[in-house]
Amino acid sequence: MQLQGAVIREQGVTFAVVVVQRHVVEDRLSASQAVGQFGTVFPGMPVVLMAQDSRGAPTYYGRQDIARFMASVPLRAIPWRTYTVN
Repeated sequence: MQLQGAVIREQGVTFAVVVVQRHVVEDRLSASQAVGQFGTVFPGMPVVLMAQDSRGAPTYYGRQDIARFMASVPLRAIPWRTYTVN
């Protein structure tokens, strides 16, 4: 399986941002489960989910301080990469 994500270090906190489909962030149960699953890919890091609407505007789900911070970061500034997960 492949996923799009980024590992970011900001103000002494290292965290992961993972791209998911919109319906995942719209359902709190699905979002919480996804955060838990991706936590095994990024051990020891808080995980924030990111989904885009039809206009490309991002929505973040996860730790509130990180989600608020990410909402102020332009998508093009995020160091996205493809991760392969077994």
